[in-house]
Amino acid sequence: MKLRGLYAITDSQLLADGKLLPYVEAALNGGARVLQYRDKSGDEARRLRQAEALRELCNRYGAALIINDDAELAARLGVGLHLGQDDGSLAVARALLGRKAIIGGTCHAQLPLAEQAVREGASYVAFGRFFNSNTKPGAPAATLDLLETARARLQLPIVAIGGIDLHNAAPLIERGASMIAVIHALFAANSAAEVERRARAFSALFEQQA
Repeated sequence: MKLRGLYAITDSQLLADGKLLPYVEAALNGGARVLQYRDKSGDEARRLRQAEALRELCNRYGAALIINDDAELAARLGVGLHLGQDDGSLAVARALLGRKAIIGGTCHAQLPLAEQAVREGASYVAFGRFFNSNTKPGAPAATLDLLETARARLQLPIVAIGGIDLHNAAPLIERGASMIAVIHALFAANSAAEVERRARAFSALFEQQA
């Protein structure tokens, strides 16, 4: 599948109390193309159950499911994987998941890390943070110039992440981001209907750049 558009990332606190599936479905209905399941808890049974339900939803909407930092779960479900810099080797993950799996890597604000990820078999690279982020307030800042340089040098889709909302996303897409990764600006909402509205608005930004 073409990796372009809204990249939604789950948050176990924002999506507690039964919100996970209805809010994710709303995001998918609004046009999210990729969903990353991010849950750092140690409850493996719950994570498997939730990931299976998310896989079913993503299949229904033609979106890709990516598991954050759990190659074994990704392999078990036959879905994609996202690795941070401290989450293990992309090359090992590629060998485990096979050549068709979508595997992405966090490259912070460093082009050399992205070039290394390409060599190790990444399907996409993620740069960030671009703005102040609730999830990773201490992450190094990435720039629009970095995006342009990466787009010129790398033959892979580029994900921008970190504090992105509907007011600041457009320049990132203009300068080279294939996907915009969003957590709070999508899921910190009072209703599933509001999540869908936001997802449609993010998705429309890509149509304007098509």
